[in-house]
Amino acid sequence: MMFKDAVKNGILGLVVGDALGVPVEFLSREELERDPVNGMRAYGTHQQPAGTWSDDSSMALCLLESLTSGVNYKDMMDRFLRWVNEGYMTPYRKVFDMGIATQQALARFAHGTPPLECGGIGERDNGNGSLMRILPMALYLHRTMGPEFPSKPETYQIIHNASALTHAHPISLIACGLYCAVANELLCGKPSVWDGIKAARAFYQTQPELAPYLDTFGRIEPDILPALPKSEISSSGYVLHTLEATLWCLERHNSFRSCLLEAVNLGEDTDTIGAVAGGLAGLRYGGIPKDWLDLIARREAIEGLCVAFSQSFEEGRTC
Repeated sequence: MMFKDAVKNGILGLVVGDALGVPVEFLSREELERDPVNGMRAYGTHQQPAGTWSDDSSMALCLLESLTSGVNYKDMMDRFLRWVNEGYMTPYRKVFDMGIATQQALARFAHGTPPLECGGIGERDNGNGSLMRILPMALYLHRTMGPEFPSKPETYQIIHNASALTHAHPISLIACGLYCAVANELLCGKPSVWDGIKAARAFYQTQPELAPYLDTFGRIEPDILPALPKSEISSSGYVLHTLEATLWCLERHNSFRSCLLEAVNLGEDTDTIGAVAGGLAGLRYGGIPKDWLDLIARREAIEGLCVAFSQSFEEGRTC
């Protein structure tokens, strides 16, 4: 697959997954079992038109545009702050959803805290607010560091720094590292995501300050996670739960549509699980349903950002 096509599939997959989940955010699994999502809905939780995306996509698009000019953490935070203050990178110039940890980190930045010191470091600061926007970093590293980047220790510091802008606890850092390694496997067209997980784990095992947290991710193994029943998959806003739910959905389905409907119908943090799963499903399957894409707010602008990002590198295939 050409890199430009992979970028478009991944980013639009993220935005579509987000938009699928926005109308039913906070609904329970039981409520969605009675009235499941089967396409784009309007209004609902946030009273937004069908195809409206939320903070997940806004922050990912801010990161994508920033990375078009290289890695600059202050520029990333400046864009995130514009999103809050100006409605930059939103569907309708209005912010209607934001996590507490992200809000606190941006407040610190606005008051002069250096970018890499803004993210929360406590156990309770492990929401999914950095995982939901990290996909552009995987795309960037794949193109600049090469498809073997999960085996290069220096790349993890870049991933961790991008997370630490808002979420700096080791569990959030590792979750972002694992996700980027999985995205890289899909960019290479590999049928399995587990080699990426293995490569990332190998790195973290060499890091004394991070290795103790690997046990937290113990269920993310090829012989464990895919076999778990739905009742053991949580869909809360905890970053570990979001990563597990994403990989569980990805491994149990063979199309974008079925994977995303499974993801959002898990309930609770539906927009973020939809976004995180949608990014990977877009890379793996493509095939985003036209009837969903046609409803996406500012779709042409999003596609323009994808083109600009892709064109900032030399043309070529993903691997």
